[in-house]
Amino acid sequence: MTLPSTDFLLIAGRAVFLVFSFVVAAISFTAWRRATRRQTEEVLSQSQLVLQRLAELEARLDATKLAITQLGERLDRPAAPALSQSPSPGYQIAIRLARGGASREELMSGCGLTLAEAELVRRLHGPHTPELRQVS
Repeated sequence: MTLPSTDFLLIAGRAVFLVFSFVVAAISFTAWRRATRRQTEEVLSQSQLVLQRLAELEARLDATKLAITQLGERLDRPAAPALSQSPSPGYQIAIRLARGGASREELMSGCGLTLAEAELVRRLHGPHTPELRQVS
């Protein structure tokens, strides 16, 4: 038997190395594609989760806007009728008594006013007498 020539051995070695390199490259490429596909699926699932949470936040924001609008309307509504209402009957009686010259004590006992209220009613609706100013 004759030994193959060195050129033949080098060519055969190169062929085996190229086939081995091709197999390693094919395996690496397949693994890389699988990893990329898995990462893409993870990104898509996370994007779906983010979109779902964003939709929930938008719904909550709309509900909050509606609630704030309703609260604003409720705050505005009672303010207008309260301004147009006339004073209570106790104040009407106190005003009549003050115009007749009743004292603070009479207003407090007869109409159930506090001292400050009785004084205010007397000043606003009582007989207007000019006060004497002392000059020093």
